[in-house]
Amino acid sequence: MHVTPPPLLKRVPPGVWTTAAWCAGLAFTFLIRVRLPGESAPTVVAGALLYRWDGLTFLVLATGLVLAGSALLPRRPLLSLALFLTASVIATLPLGVGEIPLAQFLAVDMTLYFIASTAARRTGIVAAAAALTVLAGYLTVRLLMSWTVGTAAELAVAMTAVIAWLVGHSVRQAREHAQTLIDRSTAQAVTAERLRISRELHDMVAHSIGIIALQAGAARRVIETQPEQARDALGEIETVGRETLSGLRRMLGALRSAEPERSPRTAPLDSAPGLADVDRLAATTTDAGVRVDVRWLGGRRPLPPDIDMSAYRIIQEAVTNVVRHAGTASCEVTVDFRDDELTIEVIDRGGGRGHAGGSGYGLVGMRERVGLLRGEFSAAPRPEGGFRVAARLPLPPAGTGH
Repeated sequence: MHVTPPPLLKRVPPGVWTTAAWCAGLAFTFLIRVRLPGESAPTVVAGALLYRWDGLTFLVLATGLVLAGSALLPRRPLLSLALFLTASVIATLPLGVGEIPLAQFLAVDMTLYFIASTAARRTGIVAAAAALTVLAGYLTVRLLMSWTVGTAAELAVAMTAVIAWLVGHSVRQAREHAQTLIDRSTAQAVTAERLRISRELHDMVAHSIGIIALQAGAARRVIETQPEQARDALGEIETVGRETLSGLRRMLGALRSAEPERSPRTAPLDSAPGLADVDRLAATTTDAGVRVDVRWLGGRRPLPPDIDMSAYRIIQEAVTNVVRHAGTASCEVTVDFRDDELTIEVIDRGGGRGHAGGSGYGLVGMRERVGLLRGEFSAAPRPEGGFRVAARLPLPPAGTGH
């Protein structure tokens, strides 16, 4: 599929956001302690230690802890949060305030969001509890020391921490729900494809049994008067029987769903397509506006009906995806008959949204068909641009039905 890169904001590592939040908090801390234009005095009086060497040392140490925590956030979220919480306490010491200000807790809030949205639920709960414990512990220590405390301001900071955790938790739940829907839809697509394959196999078997019955009847009528024709009929019965058994062995073992009643719209095997119809498919698609160039390699020869039909369906679906999603005017189909396998390759040079631009179930169906035939399937963007679908289908030894 032609993968669209995620937006720039989603590609930025979480540690960058937490560092930016810390820097923004530091800048705000200094701005509200100086007289800004239009003010008669600073909003907050600077603490005695803030501009001294020891106060600045506290801020530098806290910033170092934040940088370390940002680097650890993707791998060790709880350790990263511990460093952020420590930094928020250290950075508060030179400010001369009775609570941990919101500016020093912005990076912690950002960290809580990332942990709640990406880590396990238990980890998120532990992180939220740790943040609230630090806030409560800071106030408790000041109360025990008989210092003034900013309880109301600290409650507001605690509320922002809870909100950050709730937003992250909601994002995580939404992502899990979306993944559940995708998995369910994919499973339904696989089931539908298996049922369609089983109906086609049903038609193939019914057709083969019909041929066997006709040939057996013909052989019975002429076995005494025209033994050569009877021998030919028996040979045809043997060939059809071997091919049918081969198809059953390859596919029925993997089809677990019950066979539904045959739909009136299901085509009989007489009209089931095969590789002989690829050129007609190419011509029809070319007439519709997307040129399809078909290359045949190796010696073309009759294939077992199930492989022949599945190979055509794979090419048909791949070409359909090119028309719908690739945004290109041409594609190339290569069919290579080898001694023990059939390889199929469909290449386009499009720049559209790609083969997953729609539901994406076409790739699921192709992969399922190839898997049932014990083959190999791949579908991926090409480094030079465009998209490539490739399938390898094992073939029974020449001259046998197995």
